Amino acid sequence: MTVAIEAILRRERVIVVLALVAVVGLCWIYLLAGAGTGMPALEMSALPTSAALTGPMAAMQPMAWTAQYAVVLLAMWWGMMLAMMLPSAAPMILTFEALQRRKRERHEVYVPTAIFVAGYLLVWGGFSLVATAAQWWLQQNALLSPMLALATPPLGGALFVMAGLYQWSPLKSACLRQCRSPFAFLLAQWRDGWSGALRMGAGHGAYCLGCCWVLMALLFAVGVMSLLWVAAIAAFVFAEKLLPHGIWIARLGGIAMATFGVWLAAS
Repeated sequence: MTVAIEAILRRERVIVVLALVAVVGLCWIYLLAGAGTGMPALEMSALPTSAALTGPMAAMQPMAWTAQYAVVLLAMWWGMMLAMMLPSAAPMILTFEALQRRKRERHEVYVPTAIFVAGYLLVWGGFSLVATAAQWWLQQNALLSPMLALATPPLGGALFVMAGLYQWSPLKSACLRQCRSPFAFLLAQWRDGWSGALRMGAGHGAYCLGCCWVLMALLFAVGVMSLLWVAAIAAFVFAEKLLPHGIWIARLGGIAMATFGVWLAAS
């Protein structure tokens, strides 16, 4: 009987890992297919950004904003956030699963890992809503090119400089430390029950948001549907959260961002 229970518990951990892989994979497939925008993201990535638009491309007009189009863009942003952030959140999620597994082994009340993950996803859903509203405002004020990038290099350069400076800020460092220490975070923030797990997931999502929101905003500078930049930012977030000396990876990356921003603004 004990062996059977242990086998079930091990299988649950495998299920959590496979579920994370499946969600991230489906999000990337969704993005590659164009995320409902009507144009495959690889084609969008291959097109020139605002500074290089000429001829017929310069005359392209953005799609009219309707409720349906806003929902499509919200789903696109949320899918991008999950594709970029879930891999780096995996250690925290698996640590939560391990702690809940111990509670189940002791025959205590436990909470499914999905509840914790739901809290995390809700926070990034909120950010996606803000990003969608920001995209609407930028387009209404003619600040985005048809390729969904900031219309002038100085604007994009300023955003890169801001992102680089933020990498050195105390808020960035504090949030990054929380994201890099799953066990310490869960012990300090632990709450029992389903509502407690949801709040812990949302709390972790809030720290991730505080850590990475400016990095996500860089997509406005390089093209919202530029998959090469989406992958590059996801890899950078993964490195600063999970690799040794991640805080210095973040800071050195900040220097590179600020330098690139100055060059972009002057180009």
